[in-house]
Amino acid sequence: MSEDFFQGYKGASLEVLKKYNVRVWGQANVNTTRGIFQGTILPRSENDDDQHIVMKIITGYNIGVDIANITEMHETGYKKANYKIPEKEFPYTEGFPKVKLIGTGGTIASRLDYRTGAVIPAFSPGELYGAVPELADICNLTTEKVFAVFSENMGPEQYKKLAIAIGKEIENGIDGIIIGHGTDTLSHTAAALTFMVQNSPVPIVLVGSQRSSDRPSSDAALNLMHAATAAGHGNIAEVMVCMFGPTSDEYGLLHRGTRVRKMHSSYRSTFRTIGDVPLASVTRKGVVPIKPEYNHRRKDRNVTILPYFEEKVAIIYYYPNMQPDMIDSLVENGYKGIIIAGTGLGHVNKPLYPAIERATAKGVHMFMCVQTLWGYAHMFVYDTGRDLMAKGVIPAMNMLPETAYIKLGWVLGQTTDPVKVREMMLKPINDEITPREPYNGYLIYQGGVKEVEEFIKKVHK
Repeated sequence: MSEDFFQGYKGASLEVLKKYNVRVWGQANVNTTRGIFQGTILPRSENDDDQHIVMKIITGYNIGVDIANITEMHETGYKKANYKIPEKEFPYTEGFPKVKLIGTGGTIASRLDYRTGAVIPAFSPGELYGAVPELADICNLTTEKVFAVFSENMGPEQYKKLAIAIGKEIENGIDGIIIGHGTDTLSHTAAALTFMVQNSPVPIVLVGSQRSSDRPSSDAALNLMHAATAAGHGNIAEVMVCMFGPTSDEYGLLHRGTRVRKMHSSYRSTFRTIGDVPLASVTRKGVVPIKPEYNHRRKDRNVTILPYFEEKVAIIYYYPNMQPDMIDSLVENGYKGIIIAGTGLGHVNKPLYPAIERATAKGVHMFMCVQTLWGYAHMFVYDTGRDLMAKGVIPAMNMLPETAYIKLGWVLGQTTDPVKVREMMLKPINDEITPREPYNGYLIYQGGVKEVEEFIKKVHK
């Protein structure tokens, strides 16, 4: 058979396919020492090893079969697949809200390039319409790709450009904005935009997906529909994160940009509001507020854009026996601000005290958060906290460490005056500091406990 039938395969895995006369895109039964697998043989990434054959099994998931376990293979059919997302012209509907999707990267409406194993995003309105035609029933959508980066590569440069781009869209009369973003640092960008884009008259909705669109369990399409509904029809004019509520497909949640955090590496319901309740739930039928107070949509075009950020800011996650050179090295390298995620109510060990004093003496701004995530930095309770405050560390109340990092970078991009820095850090912009945490803002259940097991049988996960 021609080499065209063995895309990406090489060495030992190529010899196995040739031995059994099974082609890429062929439907096959694969007998192994671990059982029988049925599905389609997929192209192999050209950068991968030669010890596995990749299959899309009948459930829709992709698996790698170790060739050492294969005892026999039979090709039962052949049909070369086309994994390009169909592109159709996005229809315009008179009276529908105008929504702009700004792309930064991520797996929203994406497909898999089997040559490289990389996820390729669909992004044009036509591609999105081909992938998620339901969007045309929600809004009139236009798109702009500002970046195409993995979310771990997002940073101050991108935050500032996004803020400016959002300001221009609002000025031009857009009804709502969606930002497609990878999930890993989605909450960091949401916090940055909360501080950089203030008093928005329209919703600004950040959305991602935990699983790419070629997977049967992908959350991409539904998250995108929910985001379009919130941006085009919702009344909450804030920076929000829109992702799955439960792991089922029932509804999404809208989280305030300063209080949201990714809490699981793979669950679709990974994003949670910490220390509070979400802003709202959202389905394709509309947005239902959960919190009674929020910034309402307006018809004016007034918005305050503050695209500032000092990059020499760091987070230190305290651990037992942390050495003072951790702080000294940051100071020596010119860092101007440090967020400490301390234990308990905001504590670190005594060996760090001299380094902290050296840092504050050189004008480094230091703020304390709690690594428990829930709760407040109450540094006046124990001697340790009082000692640290005397050395210049300022409690950041119940700001999440990542949010505090983003805010300190934003503040120091505007001023280094100690009085002004403290004032700006401790003055809430949008609930990054709250006067109290509601009783239902802290819910962590332990499986195996009788009452918990009885409860989860009655609710959706």
